[in-house]
Amino acid sequence: MTGQRWTDEMLDNLASSTTELHEGSTELRESVTELRESVTELREGFAEVRESITGIKDSIDGLRITSQALLQVAAQSQRDMEAMKERQAEMEQRQAQLEQQQIEFRQRQAESDQRFNVLLEEVRFLIRGKTDD
Repeated sequence: MTGQRWTDEMLDNLASSTTELHEGSTELRESVTELRESVTELREGFAEVRESITGIKDSIDGLRITSQALLQVAAQSQRDMEAMKERQAEMEQRQAQLEQQQIEFRQRQAESDQRFNVLLEEVRFLIRGKTDD
């Protein structure tokens, strides 16, 4: 094996290659550091997204509960309205009955007044007949 002598040019090339490797290694380290920072930021972003999703789920649950409560209130209001309509119909029917009774009462009153007037005329007639005697 024969030893090869290093020339100045070979040493310069070796030094240049070493410098390039060192710079590349530094750049690689910086890239890895940046990548780690990016991964950390992504993890933090994912954590925030998870928290947001949890908040949204909680909001949806709250909305679901609220909508169920509103549906129950609406159903109760509907039942109340139906009961009120039934009561109103009953009241209208009762009012119609009272109006009919009032009409019948007026008719009976008119008949009574007429009979009274007939009797009054008969009494006057009888009184005149007795006074004429």
